[in-house]
Amino acid sequence: KALLLLKKKRYQEQLLDKTENQISNLERMVQDIEFTQIEMKVIEGLKIGNECLNKMHQVMSIEEVERIIGETQDAVEYQRQIDEILAGSLTEEDEDAILEELNAITQEQMELPEVPSEPLPEEIPEASPVKNRPKPELVAAS
Repeated sequence: KALLLLKKKRYQEQLLDKTENQISNLERMVQDIEFTQIEMKVIEGLKIGNECLNKMHQVMSIEEVERIIGETQDAVEYQRQIDEILAGSLTEEDEDAILEELNAITQEQMELPEVPSEPLPEEIPEASPVKNRPKPELVAAS
């Protein structure tokens, strides 16, 4: 009877080991399937991205990009020339004319307003109290 119990125990241990191995294999298979699904999503994303890039390349050729860059550089150069012209627009003759005009203006008799002859009041009237405004309440943006 003891031999039969030992054989039964040994059989159950082997059965338990087989079951654990099968569970381990199933878990590994589930992980592999999940990883493969993620890889498929990544590949699909890359495929869509590649298609978008190809469409963008069809819309914009290298020649067109170079043309746009050239036009932009020309516009920047043109603006720089305008800035230089405006910055250096006063010649020496212009500066002399401006100084002469300034001298003429400063030498003219200017009519100044009459200064009051009354003495200033001794007491300074109290200023009306300034009303305190309530501070605006800050509200968080949503």
